[in-house]
Amino acid sequence: MSGLQLLTVGLVPAKSSEFVGCTKFSQCSNLRLPESRSVQWGVFSHSWTHFSPAAISTSGQLREGSKRGRGVWCRAVEVEKLPEVDGTSTLKDLEIEEVTEDLQPTVERDFTGTPNIPIYVMLPLGTIGHDNKVTNPDDLRQKFNALKTAEVDGVMVDCWWGLVEGKEPQHYDWSGYRQLFTMVRDCGLKLQVVMSFHQCGGNVGDDVYIPIPQWVLDIGKDNPDIFFTDKSGVVNPECLTWGVDKVRVLRGRTALEVYYDYMRSFRQEMDEFFMDKTITEIEIGLGACGELRYPSYPETRGWKYPGIGEFQCYDKYLLEDLRKAAEARGHSHWTKPPSNAGEYNSRPQDTEFFRDGGDYDSYYGRFFLKWYSDVLIQHGDRVLTFANIAFEGVKIAAKVSGIHWWYKTASHAAELAAGFYNPANRDGYAAIAQMLAKHGASFNFTCVELRTLAQAKGYPEALADPEGLVWQVLNAAWDAGISVASENALGCFDRQGYNKILENAKPEKDPDGRHLVAFTYLRLSDELMKEHNFKEFSRFVKRLHGKPVESD
Repeated sequence: MSGLQLLTVGLVPAKSSEFVGCTKFSQCSNLRLPESRSVQWGVFSHSWTHFSPAAISTSGQLREGSKRGRGVWCRAVEVEKLPEVDGTSTLKDLEIEEVTEDLQPTVERDFTGTPNIPIYVMLPLGTIGHDNKVTNPDDLRQKFNALKTAEVDGVMVDCWWGLVEGKEPQHYDWSGYRQLFTMVRDCGLKLQVVMSFHQCGGNVGDDVYIPIPQWVLDIGKDNPDIFFTDKSGVVNPECLTWGVDKVRVLRGRTALEVYYDYMRSFRQEMDEFFMDKTITEIEIGLGACGELRYPSYPETRGWKYPGIGEFQCYDKYLLEDLRKAAEARGHSHWTKPPSNAGEYNSRPQDTEFFRDGGDYDSYYGRFFLKWYSDVLIQHGDRVLTFANIAFEGVKIAAKVSGIHWWYKTASHAAELAAGFYNPANRDGYAAIAQMLAKHGASFNFTCVELRTLAQAKGYPEALADPEGLVWQVLNAAWDAGISVASENALGCFDRQGYNKILENAKPEKDPDGRHLVAFTYLRLSDELMKEHNFKEFSRFVKRLHGKPVESD
């Protein structure tokens, strides 16, 4: 199979709902791409359909069932004879040519009159310092006024567990946050507040270090199993393992009781900001980086993109839970996590577990991955139950990370390691959406600004597909009947990134007119406030609000 054949079969025009014509690479090597690109190429876009490598067998035959329950991989193909391509062309040359063409400026969509989507700007991680005071309040106030001038709706801030309950259990110091919230209100902005039960530091984008409470770390010195542990026995104190959700190891309290007491204290102490509607939403931290996921790819353990990460279930509490699940199934030899799943920086094809046709799809593999994912979802279910009690009548949300690397492989290894049971033959986000729907929580998802072809240019070996992932997750949430919000995964200052956000926020041809309920921009910085960047950002805000903008 030639590299050219792989490329051409990966980009096919879709014009009907039936599969027509070629099912082998040998029949598709002369596929012509149409000149019109009115809709940007993507796995789930209206003009293009993508063949996942996972959907193609080693013989080049399209696998049965490769449409995978998302209605995605192949709807139709057109084959047209063209002159033979010069044999000196390489796949690398063709990839660069394709990416370059795709990234050229295109005619912008007019969002005038479209639904108004509120926008919040995430505050710097160190907005509240270790002294529990607002860092550089005069500078922050100037930035707030600029955001208000740009018609930004509000800001988002992390309420760090390690700052508020840092010294002694059930001794809460909200003074710094009260000072901040008053500043936000005085500037006419609204607030999204994150209950951040995790450490800040050690992950992508972390520029300050705020550990979890010292008294919890002290407990961990005697009982390190309260933290997630990898197969090497290294513990990660970024957040508590789900295994202690219902175990009284935190000075007589369970983790769930600790989370609830913290949330209840916040609700009581900040009542005035709830009553005057300054606080519009509470996002509940559910894991690493405040996201519903295992800490499977920590930079502190040497992880580099696009490593697959490692399973994080080797603390004694989760191992015991796995043992019970295996014995209940009647398979006592399934009581251990897989031993052939590679290292943090492995590639799927280099492991026996994640490779195409690997153990991830064996009877044991399916059992383990289902258990691993269920533990994650059950944790979210329990914490959100307590959150709704603490914040009765207030909108709550949960964030799910956009793990888009290795999405074009069969196993989706990076997602599996993080707890999302989403291989090519299974929708792993529907169960998460249904759990959030049970609690009336919004589904906040990341990476809406990323473009698949741009990722292919920068990291072709990652086989990433952020556009396909975003489309899958948004539809899983909408199908569950819940509201969806989003944020960008990385810094974004360019119009192409903003256009991609707008396309995802307001799908042009959605028959039900579905759209995001809010967007959170990552993040407030001096770079954003530079004249050109802020002008471009202000233009984006207007378009997100459905207002007209001047053409360049």
